[in-house]
Amino acid sequence: MKPSDAITKKETIDLLNKCWMTHDGMWFFHCLQEFGIETTNKINKSAIKSMSSIELKRIRSVLGFKKDIENFEEFKVFFIEASKLIIPDFMNVSFNFSEENKMTWVFNQGKCFAYEGVKRLGAIGKYECGVLYRIKCWLEELGIKHKFSPEINLCHMHHNGDCSGYIQFFF
Repeated sequence: MKPSDAITKKETIDLLNKCWMTHDGMWFFHCLQEFGIETTNKINKSAIKSMSSIELKRIRSVLGFKKDIENFEEFKVFFIEASKLIIPDFMNVSFNFSEENKMTWVFNQGKCFAYEGVKRLGAIGKYECGVLYRIKCWLEELGIKHKFSPEINLCHMHHNGDCSGYIQFFF
């Protein structure tokens, strides 16, 4: 057995995020069984929105990021560091900042952990993306004007065959 103090930072982050995503998936499953996909989508988005404020305060505190984000460079630095804590490799998504005031996303190898899980539950056709909605809620909480392309709605992976796009920022 390996002692807990021998576990790396990356292993700890992966473990905690996998446990969180398992809880999230089980919550979604039981809500879906009890209330159906429409109500589950509504409750899921409400939970994400209310969580984002608390989550951002905690992340900002841990990172020592106290000031308001006033420009693209500050957002980029914050998002990259926050992602290292809460968007581990198993989520299979990449974010890129190749243009000023624009962040792209792509789920690598055409896979999304949420898509795969909701598809197994048989509700993917009406699933409203909670993964990108979480990012949207962060941006709203940070007071950053933005526009998603394509817009966030039903699962892009299911309806378009892939999930990629960009977020335009207006500072």
